[in-house]
Amino acid sequence: MDQRKEKMHIGAFFKNTGHHIAAWRSPDSQPDAGINLKHYVACAQTAERAGFDFLFYADSAATREAHIDSLHRSSQYTAYFEPTTLLASLATATERIGLVATQTTSYNEPYNIARRFASLDHLSAGRAGWNVVTSGNDAEALNFGRDEHYEHDERYLRAQEFVEVVKGLWDSWDDDAFLYDRAGGRFFDPQKMHRLNHVGKYFKVRGPLNVPRPPQGHPVIFQAGISEAGRELAAATAEGVFSGELTIERSQAHYSDIKKRMAKYDRAPDELRILPGLTIFCGKTAAEARDRERELAELIHPVVGREYVGTLLGLDLSDCDVDDKLPDRESKTRSKAGIANSVKAMAERENLTIRGIYMKLAGSHGKLTLRGTPVEIADTMAQWFHAHACDGFIMQPSTMPGNLDEIAETLVPELQNRGLIRVGYEGATLRDHMELKRPRSRWA
Repeated sequence: MDQRKEKMHIGAFFKNTGHHIAAWRSPDSQPDAGINLKHYVACAQTAERAGFDFLFYADSAATREAHIDSLHRSSQYTAYFEPTTLLASLATATERIGLVATQTTSYNEPYNIARRFASLDHLSAGRAGWNVVTSGNDAEALNFGRDEHYEHDERYLRAQEFVEVVKGLWDSWDDDAFLYDRAGGRFFDPQKMHRLNHVGKYFKVRGPLNVPRPPQGHPVIFQAGISEAGRELAAATAEGVFSGELTIERSQAHYSDIKKRMAKYDRAPDELRILPGLTIFCGKTAAEARDRERELAELIHPVVGREYVGTLLGLDLSDCDVDDKLPDRESKTRSKAGIANSVKAMAERENLTIRGIYMKLAGSHGKLTLRGTPVEIADTMAQWFHAHACDGFIMQPSTMPGNLDEIAETLVPELQNRGLIRVGYEGATLRDHMELKRPRSRWA
């Protein structure tokens, strides 16, 4: 296997109490984390000391649909900050780490999103990133005047136009448009202001944006779709992709597929970083790591576990016992089809019941989980990286702050000692950290 000369890129996926669905019940988490700014500041500073490229905060514009007996036993989908507001606060408490947030294209307008992220990029001196989603929570439609969510393929077509409009608005002003010339009485150069005048299938936007061009030119664009439409959107627009394959072979195929698709959009493969989600359970021995995972999994209430598997796969499992095997049903949500197929294959391969699935995946939300010593975990990460199954990883701490501290204190030094990730920051912006070029304005 060829050894890659470049470094891995590492992000930290912040989910209030942690990614494990029972995290809030663990002494290693902060129970009110979703609305506790001090908690997020401490975690952001931990990730920055460790040298993570960025922290990422996801979002949904609705309380997650679930049976009330499950919902009231879970912390993750009911009480948490709006992400760009939170990241604006974290921008003042950090200096180098990138700040990435989810915002949906289905229930926003391009002008609002362009303004929001341009502002965040200025507030953070060039550290902002936008995770483009089309919304996977059908309940969001009910909060925005719709009886049902947009059809799957339509919302991806809308998203592609939406992103192009946002990028066009970010180019409303040349980099040197604002003169602030007191003596001459000129605030800006009118020749360097550009109206977009976009008229498309889904959006009509004149412009210009009332925020100067962002320090990065464009904040870094992320995306996470694994469906056919999602892969096409990623190839066309994304600079970072959050992936979720569970084996190195499937991840290699996903990696190769998206990179090849980029050519039709006149994009080079190195203009995009693919980062699988990764949760670790670490110990001095592999047995200790497995014990930590088991102890956390035992905190899962069976009703929550069954609901979690159903939500993860887009299946109604309310008539199933947790000790049943998965029923032979098609996912009712097309956007869940990719992960559903991956998890079903794992369940069949390992002969898992519904309980076995949630015991194994509840810490990672269906993404890759590694168990072992820091050396063993780093070995597997290096194997995936050198096999071109990824360009790095987005770490998903099972508990916060507990597991995040553990990653920063044990795994990061191991990766640094091997030369797999950089030590400290070499640049100032998120584009610097991810080794992405600053885009030229369309008017240049």
